[in-house]
Amino acid sequence: MKESTVNRTMGLRDWGLVLGLSVIWGGTFFFVAIAVKALPPLTLVFLRVALAAAVLAFIVPAVGLRLPGDRKTWSAFFSIGLLNNVIPFSLIFWGQTHIPGGLASILNATTPVFAVIVAHFLTQDEKLTANRLIGVLVGLAGVSVIIGPEALRGLGANVLAQLSVLGAAGCYAFAGIYGRRFQRLGVHPVIAAAGQLSASAIMLLPVVLAVDQPWQLPIPAASVLWAVLGLATISTALAYIIYFRVLATAGATNILLVTFLIPVSAIFLGTVFLDEQLAGRHFIGMGLIGVGLAAIDGRLLARIAFKKTPFGNY
Repeated sequence: MKESTVNRTMGLRDWGLVLGLSVIWGGTFFFVAIAVKALPPLTLVFLRVALAAAVLAFIVPAVGLRLPGDRKTWSAFFSIGLLNNVIPFSLIFWGQTHIPGGLASILNATTPVFAVIVAHFLTQDEKLTANRLIGVLVGLAGVSVIIGPEALRGLGANVLAQLSVLGAAGCYAFAGIYGRRFQRLGVHPVIAAAGQLSASAIMLLPVVLAVDQPWQLPIPAASVLWAVLGLATISTALAYIIYFRVLATAGATNILLVTFLIPVSAIFLGTVFLDEQLAGRHFIGMGLIGVGLAAIDGRLLARIAFKKTPFGNY
């Protein structure tokens, strides 16, 4: 079956959804900072996907939809859950036990680099172009500037940990390409999100029971429970509905640009809610990210090129 075509250039609605998704995922650290102090990482990941799946299980019938029952669709749910949640979450958590968070963030921001390469070889309508590649590299440079040079001090040490985070970025790229098939299968974004999270919870349950033995953990404080609830409902359930919506219309390369915008959102949220100070490098980095996104989008550069032609003013 011929692969469905997506819009390579995003419209205002898709850009708005990507920006909203960056704010949602950029704010995840508020919830994680509270919850990770009381819960083991694997248990936290399981609660995140399981509670999000439970929330979506109520939303699905409320909006007049229902989960499919065929083996083909559920096989796709388990595949995307493995690529988008189970493997990358595990790799990132393990990697961050050995390398600084800033370096991990830079390595994770390589996701669009993997995405443009993977999409070039595995899709017909997301081929690599010069301005897309340049835009991704400029955006990655912007992320590095925002996080700061101190994050690069550990580069070269703990190679396996760095490779694990890069492996997670690669998983996200393949997940973005694989997830496009849900549009071809006629799967609604809400159903895709619910199916993926349900499959992820099923796969993670035996691992959590064997490794963390959560029945032996003390009962968390109310603040931790609220943080887990926020992480599941806002940063996961709502986020993945937006993710699959943009993926269906704009493609894998465009949706994964959110990894460039997450540090920007996190900085602004930290400034507003935590009284953190903006440094000069933050503005430089955000400027580079803006230039990179403009290059990937292509419309601004096309207008500039058009104006430079002999007939550009007519």
